[in-house]
Amino acid sequence: MKNIKKIIRKIAVLSLVGSFFLISIDSMAQRRLGGGGGGIHRSGGGIQTRPGSNGSGTKVTRPLNRSNSQASNRNGSVNNNTRNSDNRNTNISGNTVNRNNNNVNININNSVHVRNTVVRPGVRPYARPPYVYGGYRYNCYHPYYPHPYHPFYWGPVWHPWGFFVATLAVTAIVVSVESSQYHYDQGVWYAPSSGGYTAVPAPVGGTVNNIPSGAETVNTGTVNNYYYGGTYYEKDGSSYKVVAPTAGTLVDNLPEGGEEVTIGDAKYVKFGETYYQPVQVDGKNKYEVVNVEKDK
Repeated sequence: MKNIKKIIRKIAVLSLVGSFFLISIDSMAQRRLGGGGGGIHRSGGGIQTRPGSNGSGTKVTRPLNRSNSQASNRNGSVNNNTRNSDNRNTNISGNTVNRNNNNVNININNSVHVRNTVVRPGVRPYARPPYVYGGYRYNCYHPYYPHPYHPFYWGPVWHPWGFFVATLAVTAIVVSVESSQYHYDQGVWYAPSSGGYTAVPAPVGGTVNNIPSGAETVNTGTVNNYYYGGTYYEKDGSSYKVVAPTAGTLVDNLPEGGEEVTIGDAKYVKFGETYYQPVQVDGKNKYEVVNVEKDK
């Protein structure tokens, strides 16, 4: 009986030692393979190791799916091409127009000459003495108030003078002015040019049936004009006719393409033959059309 008990104890001890030995081997194997706890390990060679799904605990090794390899970089930021639809580079009709995050950078042709901008005289006498410099008198109704010239952007369908497009929208119409043909579309005037059309100053006398709803009503001293994108319109029956600016007219904004010129102690913004003086009316920055005369 004593011998049988000794044999049973030896068998139990050997079984216990064998169990510890097997557990140690299994732990070492899991650490070597990077497993444990069902976690995922990505090695530098693009290998994904995970526990098998067959319940056997067998490790299955397969290449990573590289279709989304650009989805994450090392700092965790997203760089997926499919998510760049809201931050796209758009090239419109061969023009350089970068519309990233709504920032518009327009490549225009600054060689376009601004024509038909001779100022019509003001209808009221000037109570203020003119600013005289360089043999010319610069007449304004309001005192000079310097503020920086920031070109105004009238929206995505508006283009500044000198902007080139290869094709025009189907809404564009043809307008003939003094045997010349222009194309008008949503407040922008175009002239045919090599390979396309170039936005130009509106020709005085050009008549259209509609002007943009965003046109600003400005008073010339006798009648109202409608101002949009640097162009002045006057109601002509059921239509709108392009007219030259009237001296003394106040506008809130000026388009791209103006030239800041320093005349004596004042700085004006010039478009062709038209000078605009920075002024302030009722606490708001504006521009007044200047009547320039040769000093007698």
